[in-house]
Amino acid sequence: MSLDDPVIITCSISGAIADRDQCPAIPYTPEEYASEARRIVDEGGVMIHIHARRPDGVPSFEVEDFRAITEAIRAEVGDGVIVNYSTGAIGVPVQRRIAYLRELRPEVAALNMGSMNYAKYSSRRKDFVFQTVFANPFDEIVELLKAMNELGIKPEHECFDVGHVGSLAPLVDMGILEPPLHVSAVMGIVGGVPPTARNLAHMAENVPDGSHWGVIGISRRQWMLVAAALTLGGSIRVGLEDNFYLPDGTMARSNGDLIAKARQMTEDVGRRPATVAEARARLGLPTPVGA
Repeated sequence: MSLDDPVIITCSISGAIADRDQCPAIPYTPEEYASEARRIVDEGGVMIHIHARRPDGVPSFEVEDFRAITEAIRAEVGDGVIVNYSTGAIGVPVQRRIAYLRELRPEVAALNMGSMNYAKYSSRRKDFVFQTVFANPFDEIVELLKAMNELGIKPEHECFDVGHVGSLAPLVDMGILEPPLHVSAVMGIVGGVPPTARNLAHMAENVPDGSHWGVIGISRRQWMLVAAALTLGGSIRVGLEDNFYLPDGTMARSNGDLIAKARQMTEDVGRRPATVAEARARLGLPTPVGA
């Protein structure tokens, strides 16, 4: 990738952890997802990463909830956005996650590339707000990847540390993963790689040649990481799953506010946001029928 490549701007629309007590703009219902999708597309976002929720806001891994959300988004913006499903979960069997991929076949699905301690730490409390082990063993990665291959779904390899980037090599050697890849460096989770520009550059250097890569910055350091990715030639993700706040500390009123700022930063460094057609071409996705 180079600075001449257009930037794929992705939005993580909702997430599965935060709720409206923390940020009132988080969508719960399919209609709210659709309204947010319109704002995202209007501001230059070309891919939406989806965690499903029930209308009461409770996270869901059920086919019907993913379907209702996806159909509402498609009704609002058509094929003007790439739909990307989460497959990450703690305590949810792999086959249950594969079920909604098999039934609905999104264009892209995220694939977590390794196990890790996953925590949030409070320096004020001098304690962890929460902590758990996020288990993503190779047998589950392979099972998800084989399903994605069968279904024609492009995996997005979410890498929380440089070792997760290194985990791509054996899968390529096994023949179940074929470059060019779509790799995202996830930074800002306690237990993963510290969120610095130097660490992002190191992760990017380890991404297989010819692959597309981008950054997923968690919490308020997101904007520094967005700036770093843009100057290194990568793509970017923002959205209410990852961070609620604009660089000036104002809470976003919608995902559209975050995408608008990401687009502005892209243009300010002299790069250009990708169109959805360019994003599909860069990721090797088929053009939708009739598009």
